[in-house]
Amino acid sequence: MTDDLLGWLLDSDPSLRWQVERDLLAAPAERWQATRARVPSEGFGARLLALQDEDGQWAGGAFFPAGFDFEHPGEGQPWKATNWSLSSLREWGVPGGVLGDTATRIAANSRWEYGDLPYWGGEVDVCINAATLANGAWLGADVTALRDWFPAHQLADGGWNCEWVEGATVSSVQSTLNALRGILDFETRTGDTTLTQSRLRGQEYLLERRLLWRLSDGELIAPWVDKFAYPFRSFYNALTALDHFRTASLHDGVPPDPRLADAVLMLRAQCGADGRWVQARRHPGDVWFEVDVDGGEPSKWVTFHAARVLDWWDGRR
Repeated sequence: MTDDLLGWLLDSDPSLRWQVERDLLAAPAERWQATRARVPSEGFGARLLALQDEDGQWAGGAFFPAGFDFEHPGEGQPWKATNWSLSSLREWGVPGGVLGDTATRIAANSRWEYGDLPYWGGEVDVCINAATLANGAWLGADVTALRDWFPAHQLADGGWNCEWVEGATVSSVQSTLNALRGILDFETRTGDTTLTQSRLRGQEYLLERRLLWRLSDGELIAPWVDKFAYPFRSFYNALTALDHFRTASLHDGVPPDPRLADAVLMLRAQCGADGRWVQARRHPGDVWFEVDVDGGEPSKWVTFHAARVLDWWDGRR
C-alpha cells in the first residue's frame, strides 16, 4: 500500500484506525492498543454506548426496536436494537468491561421477539444465535446452553440454515458463515474448543464450494457474492467469507487453503486503479448513524478488510 493510501485509512474513526495500525502497519502493540482504548470515549463507539437504554438494551428490543410494526415493516431490517448494537461495539474493539453489568441487565429485561425467549439462551435463528454466542462470551454471560445448540443443529452437509425450523435440510452459505463467525469469536475469547470440530466441518462446507460456486451446476451462488459492503451485518459475500477464513487461519495456525483462490481473484478484481475498493451499497434499514460511505464511493472499511485479506493471502503478514 502506498503512503497516501495508508494515510487515508489512518484518517478515520478510532474503531477502524487501531485495526489499520495493527493489521496493515504492524505497529507496536502499545500504539494500536492506545488507539483502541479511545474507542469507548470517542467517535462511533462513544456515540453508540451513549444510546444504551437504562435496562441494558438498545432501542428497547432484542432483535427489533420496541414497537416495531411487523405487519408494515417498511424497507429493510432495522439495525438499532440490542443484537446489532452489541455486535457493532464488539467488532469495533470496545472492551466488554466498559459495559459494566450490561449482561445482567439484558438477562433481566430483554426477551427475543420470537417466542419471548430469554436473551442469553438464544432463539431458533442460526445467525441471531451466532451473534449472541459471541456477544455473550465478550460480556461474560453464561452461554453454555447456546454453545451446545450449534452442533445439535448442524445439518448433514456440514453447514447450518436459519430455515431449519421450517424444515430445511440443506445448508445456506449465509447461515453457515454467520455461525462460523460467531463460533470463532467465542473460541478466541474463551479458549473453549468444544465447537472446534463443528466449525471445521462448517468451513469445509464453504471450501467445497470455493466460497462462490453451487455444487449442483457450478454457477455463482448468488449475484450478490461480489457486492462488498460495510457494515457486514449478516450478509454473505466473498469478502466477508475471506475475512473469516483469514481470522480462522491465524487462529488455527494453518496456511491459507488453496480453495480460496477463486474468491481472492474476485476480490482483487474489485480493486480500483487507486488501490481502493468501493462500497456496493448501504444495506436498507434504519440505523442510529452511518459509519461508512454511500454506495459507489471509496470505502475505508471495505478497503481495509480487503487489504488485510490480501496481505495474509500473499504472505505479507
